[in-house]
Amino acid sequence: MDKQRNIIIEKGRMEDLDELEKLYNELNDALAAGINYPGWLRGIYPVRENAEEGLEEGCLYVARCDGKIAGTIILSHKPEEGYHTVTWKSEDDYGRVAVVHTLAVHPEFRGWGIGKALMDFSIRHCKEAGLESIRLDVYEKNEPAIGLYESSGFEYIATVDLGYGEYGLDWFKLYERLL
Repeated sequence: MDKQRNIIIEKGRMEDLDELEKLYNELNDALAAGINYPGWLRGIYPVRENAEEGLEEGCLYVARCDGKIAGTIILSHKPEEGYHTVTWKSEDDYGRVAVVHTLAVHPEFRGWGIGKALMDFSIRHCKEAGLESIRLDVYEKNEPAIGLYESSGFEYIATVDLGYGEYGLDWFKLYERLL
């Protein structure tokens, strides 16, 4: 059976909060036990407060498979400070630009195409909302995510320091996709 058919992406709800926190914790545990491509750390990022903020702002989406949250993404209009240090392809009006934050897939659903489904959803959703572009940052050594973003039509803009050196994350690649 094609697992892709079972993916439903919808706006997250406050009653999803406990399950989102569990997803973040289980993902961070799996990353710590293997190759931690994004450099995320349990208790540091992502954490329950990231999900709470996304839910309160109405910009957190979940991918559900068989009734479980398999993945999540936040599509806000809030750039990291380092975004203002580069020249983008589109205007700098963040009312017309979405920023991808906290794209996370539960380890149980790895290989199901959840990340690709969330990126495809993000592009469709932002186009329908009349936005100009989507921007994101990714830790420079996160090759799986970089591959996903590039295959989704995102173009490399620059490499910047976003201020996470204390966690060993010195350089982040910035990407943009015009809509």
